[in-house]
Amino acid sequence: MASCNPSGSGNKTETPHTHGPGPNGGYVFHLGKYHAEFTVDHEAKQCKIVMLGEDSKAAIAVPAVELTVVTKETKTKDDQAVPAMTIQLSATDAAEGSATTFVGTDPGLAAVVDHYVTVTGKIGGKDVKRSFKEPPAR
Repeated sequence: MASCNPSGSGNKTETPHTHGPGPNGGYVFHLGKYHAEFTVDHEAKQCKIVMLGEDSKAAIAVPAVELTVVTKETKTKDDQAVPAMTIQLSATDAAEGSATTFVGTDPGLAAVVDHYVTVTGKIGGKDVKRSFKEPPAR
């Protein structure tokens, strides 16, 4: 797939290269051989990962039904502690073992912070992992 991740392993920390904001205003990153977009809805206390095609715009189904997001402990701008979170993201549109959108909730997502995120799971039977710092809200 994308020439921007030639190894396709997905088991690395995000490199300095960027894709710009995703189609939903979120952070675009590599997950295995795919692109994905991470967004947080603070009011709903929800995070979402949408799997994207090579163009980083159109949603595509991948052979997975669950992902996990782990965040590091951090602080808000007014120095309030936000604990580390482990959030199971379930497919919202699963069909025949594939999905495009994965959603999970946690009360800690109400805090407006730049999260340090690690996403893990199995896509097509292969372990995938990507770590990144969510960029500041625009």
